[in-house]
Amino acid sequence: MDDEDVLARIRDDGALRAALDLVGDFDVERVDPIEELELPDGERPVPIAGCASGGTYFLCGPAGTPRPVLYADSEGRATLAAADLAEALTLFTAPASWRDALDGHPLDELEEEARERLRNAARRTVPDFLPRPTGHEGHYEPMHSG
Repeated sequence: MDDEDVLARIRDDGALRAALDLVGDFDVERVDPIEELELPDGERPVPIAGCASGGTYFLCGPAGTPRPVLYADSEGRATLAAADLAEALTLFTAPASWRDALDGHPLDELEEEARERLRNAARRTVPDFLPRPTGHEGHYEPMHSG
């Protein structure tokens, strides 16, 4: 199942769509970004979801390849959120799994693992994935500097 199939399945399943919005603040019906973006290589990332604060999630790169997930907020900041859609959905919905906690895994370890995966993705933002608005001057700032 590729990214487009996963997104179509989420859009078509009202309960799944609502759960991802509630738990992960990942709303696949909110795909109208504040502004169109382009990456340093000229490619335009594809908006796939939005969040309650006005930010937008994008897929970067051509379909059929591993596509990093970029997040751009409404304040002119951006970061890679995950290496691909599957990792993004995992990180947005399962940083502290009740099943893992039930099995005795400390929640702080699980949350630290999720945090480290997010930081690893964020470190890859500059220079290849830091977007700029199309059609006018300006640039986005990295959300995470370290």
